Amino acid sequence: MPQIMLDEIDTKIVCALQRNGRISNFDLAAEVGLSPSPCLRRVRHLESVGVITDYVALVSSEAVGLPVTAYIQVRLVSQADRNLADFEQALRPGT
Repeated sequence: MPQIMLDEIDTKIVCALQRNGRISNFDLAAEVGLSPSPCLRRVRHLESVGVITDYVALVSSEAVGLPVTAYIQVRLVSQADRNLADFEQALRPGT
């Protein structure tokens, strides 16, 4: 994939959307110093070339009763495709 060069406005757009993915186009445009139409065109372009790949919701682990973060290390006897597939299947919920 070719590397995309972001200008100052594109960088401001990406930073603003990282802080608040639900910001309205009107507010985003005001924040980055554009009018709404060119701002929306830039956002759509950043999405189409893969700079912006998704919009997500971050969930508070404590709010849903999961206040612990655990780090684990796993060693497999072999990293052959079949072993990796078996391991990934074992990690899937409901298996």
